Amino acid sequence: MIRNPILPGFNPDPSIVRVGDDFYIATSTFEWYPGVQIHHSRDLKNWRLVSRPLNRADLLDMRGNPDSCGIWAPCLTFADGLFHLIYTDVKRFNGNFKDAHNYLTTCATIDGEWSDPVYMNSSGFDPSLFHDDDGRKWFVNMVWDHRPWKNRFGGILLQEFSPEQKKLVGPVTNIFQGTPLALTEAPHLYKRDGWYYLVTAEGGTGYQHAMTVARSRNIDGPYETDPQGYLLTAKDNRDLPLQRCGHGDLVDTPAGDTYLVHLCGRPLEGIGRCPLGRETALQKFEWSADGWPRIAGATGDGLPALEVPEPDLPEHTWPATPKRRDFDEPDLPREFQWLRTPKPERIMSLAARPGWLRLTGRESLGSWFEQALVARRQEAFAYRAETKLEFAPNNFQQMAGLVTYYNAHKYHYCFITVDDSGERYVGVMSCEADPSTETTFPLNSGHAGEFRVEERYRLPADGAVWLRADVDGAALRFSWSLDGERWNVLPFVFDQSLISDEAGRGEHGSFTGAFVGICCQDLSGQACPADFDYFDYIERD
Repeated sequence: MIRNPILPGFNPDPSIVRVGDDFYIATSTFEWYPGVQIHHSRDLKNWRLVSRPLNRADLLDMRGNPDSCGIWAPCLTFADGLFHLIYTDVKRFNGNFKDAHNYLTTCATIDGEWSDPVYMNSSGFDPSLFHDDDGRKWFVNMVWDHRPWKNRFGGILLQEFSPEQKKLVGPVTNIFQGTPLALTEAPHLYKRDGWYYLVTAEGGTGYQHAMTVARSRNIDGPYETDPQGYLLTAKDNRDLPLQRCGHGDLVDTPAGDTYLVHLCGRPLEGIGRCPLGRETALQKFEWSADGWPRIAGATGDGLPALEVPEPDLPEHTWPATPKRRDFDEPDLPREFQWLRTPKPERIMSLAARPGWLRLTGRESLGSWFEQALVARRQEAFAYRAETKLEFAPNNFQQMAGLVTYYNAHKYHYCFITVDDSGERYVGVMSCEADPSTETTFPLNSGHAGEFRVEERYRLPADGAVWLRADVDGAALRFSWSLDGERWNVLPFVFDQSLISDEAGRGEHGSFTGAFVGICCQDLSGQACPADFDYFDYIERD
């Protein structure tokens, strides 16, 4: 059996393609750089990260993009000897308007240098490309209707794409308005036995999420929905371990078996928050006698299973990713990302001090432009993260340390800085899902915006400091050490469940997941650096 999720931690909006014996899944990365994660498998069970293709400025520059904008819902296909990657760069999503620009890039190999982007349109998000068996190519995306008296999710648009002209051509047709569940998005087209199948997501990406399938003899419709019910949903079964299920893509094995990859969330028990974000799961499909794709064994709405039967394929494992990273290689370890900027040389270096990762202090943790934060996904409910750093700040605006991070308004940060006398100390800063609640611990607040520190965890004037974060479900504790052996546990338990989609603005307000990493800020503009010797991430049962 294959146990879900197959891609744990923040890996939402999966798109899957098979090329020969190889399967590839592309997932959204939002404001994290480089853009789009692509995982590779040969058995649908064991996966490895092989590529983040949007890795240069002409393909992606997200400086200034708000939280939860950036790369939404990529679509990965293969035709004419090339991988085709469709992606959206969202520049704004709060309010009536969505500024969402859709592009195409191609590459002969999954981990090669991808082509310069081809602009497609900006009418909506969740685009995908369908290669018909007659050689024509069709582009679909949901259309965003900003008018307040209209359905914002205005349906699924279809238009032909010309590879020769490198642009969309011909009429634009709204082929599907969705079901009463509404919020129709994430379209993917397929063709089988003379039918065109349109799979969409509905209900929003929270606990009402679902997948709908419709079909037509003509690509431009009309489309009829499956009379049995939703293709997949957990919306009426809140006791299932996989929740928020929807937004997915179908793939056939070489033997002709059909599987579905889809996003899901695993809430903390009794809390209803998913700090691991939206993850990727797998379901086994079957085709009904009258030609509908359905979850194996479903008699109504398709329900997500925690375990699904393996395909008839040889098991193919990959070398395990090292949990401890000593920064001895010339490149940043693959599991790490940073935020927004296509100029990583401005914020980090592995060459400045060999064997260490140097972060150059830039803007604050709340910046949408340039901040020196390097982090990896939280992939389990319980883990320990640890680092050793050397940092010599000369004023209170310079900080560096260890952070559990969701976005600019959701983080817990254990840092080193100095007071006005120049004495180093350890402090903790927490921003709990709202820009007005940023606080610094330990403290006794005189009034909003003013913090009177009553005690500090004082450090020697120089020398290395070790920092540690221990997460167990919703509980987070920080510790520090001067030798890596004897640890001082800070007397605060922070709410790690706040580092989640659901905290703050609600389940539709943000779309990523928890990261843990290292960072450095210099708000004085002097670019004071911090050197990190290693980063250790150990999951616990």
